[in-house]
Amino acid sequence: MVRTQVRATESDPRIIEIDTPRVLGRDQRHFGVIDIGSNSMRLVVYDDLSRAPFARFNEKSFVALGRGLGEDGRFTGEAMDRALRAVRRFNAIARAMGVERVDVLATEATRKALNGSDLVAAIEAETGLRPRVLSGDEEATYAATGVISGFFQPKGLAGDMGGGSLEVAEVLGDRVGERKVSMPLGALPAKALMAEGIDAAKARIDAILRDSLPPLLTEPTFYAIGGGWRGLARVHIAETAAPIAVVHNHEIAAGEARALAKRIARMSPEEVSALPDAPSRRGNTLAAAALVLWRVLKHLQPERVVFSVFGLREGWLYAQLDAAERYRDPLLEGAMAIGLPAARVPAFPEALGRFTNSLFPAEPQTGRRVRLAVCALTDLAWRDHEKVRAHESFRRLLQFPFVGLSHPERAFVAVAIMARYGGEVDETVRAVVRDLLPASDLRRAEILGRVLLLGHRVSASVPEILDQLRVVIGTDAVRLEVRPGVSVPDSDAVQARLRQLARVAGVPGAEIVTVE
Repeated sequence: MVRTQVRATESDPRIIEIDTPRVLGRDQRHFGVIDIGSNSMRLVVYDDLSRAPFARFNEKSFVALGRGLGEDGRFTGEAMDRALRAVRRFNAIARAMGVERVDVLATEATRKALNGSDLVAAIEAETGLRPRVLSGDEEATYAATGVISGFFQPKGLAGDMGGGSLEVAEVLGDRVGERKVSMPLGALPAKALMAEGIDAAKARIDAILRDSLPPLLTEPTFYAIGGGWRGLARVHIAETAAPIAVVHNHEIAAGEARALAKRIARMSPEEVSALPDAPSRRGNTLAAAALVLWRVLKHLQPERVVFSVFGLREGWLYAQLDAAERYRDPLLEGAMAIGLPAARVPAFPEALGRFTNSLFPAEPQTGRRVRLAVCALTDLAWRDHEKVRAHESFRRLLQFPFVGLSHPERAFVAVAIMARYGGEVDETVRAVVRDLLPASDLRRAEILGRVLLLGHRVSASVPEILDQLRVVIGTDAVRLEVRPGVSVPDSDAVQARLRQLARVAGVPGAEIVTVE
């Protein structure tokens, strides 16, 4: 069997393909990151050190190290004790899970505290873990690298608002630009400024931004990272009843985002807590996060705001990968990691990729990666009852934690897999995807799904059979072309799938023909 390697562009050596042996042959090893922030500490255990990491375990502890800085600029004993208790628990969990490597990263509060080195030494003495205290420049770099890890070729400015500081850096596709900055505008200092009144806080924040913030000179996109800003995205999703309730890659027009942030910045903690889906543990700092976002957007004047779940930790993880792994596509890698091991015949999605290669003429790079992701997920629901496979797959994939795809692309994947299981694009489905997929893309997703359904049926999911077949959608008919000498007995079921495809494609005929 010959694997076709398709490069992204003439100048881009990226290879976008389904690679079954590599994916199934991976030796997965859990990788842990402990992030010691100014407001909270978090342990995330990832399933693997890979291009598309999935979090197996995620726990946060609000230790408020930043609040534990005394007037002398040192951590208080109580703050140190809270941090050590959290790290002890995190270390015990990681060891019990069999995590071989746990990296500990410390940010603004630890680098600012005069006795930050004492906390580092105490953590190492009790757990054997040696925290790495990041500089402001490193923090900005890794946060922006997290955006590169979680998106497909992002361009713009990435801002990470933590508990103690705000880092902003330029993202340029596969690399972080030279322009980056760290500013003391985290949730805790911003909240302290608000004690002087919102107008005074605005003036102070504006002055810092005016002196430090780099201009937006690339794509007019601002990538918003950090728990407070994710909280604002959750509120927006709930208030607008967005069909996809996934924060990662949730996009808002900049004017709408500014209006939302301005409104929440002026709210009391009680009013914030009453907002739909507002994070309960951020009631005291969400207004401060909103205020900083409001002022950042005023200064940068982007066209859109895109929220990112990936940030510092994922950027650190991405930096540990070799060059070949970093250059892989995050969506396709995630789809293969989930779909191939779940398939009845793990090699069949790769055959489906070849089967659909010529389906859409002049297919762009972005379309190819999404199509192959669909192929990788094509047998995801085979264990489900046949009456629920289609629409359960649709609902599941709309919200599944894949990265590297936009919400319209997410809707495309969900519709295609639904159609692969015989689901109809009815009014319920149209209502969900209406604002995400234009009619042409909706039709392409349904056609792709019906082709996959036909491929499974006619070949019984046997790659060697499928490789002898080709689907051609003409102006008068859909033709299933069979190579001479190939024995693929016809059946009513195959004819029915072929007619369904013709109906969706909008052509009158459907036939099976032998070709030279």
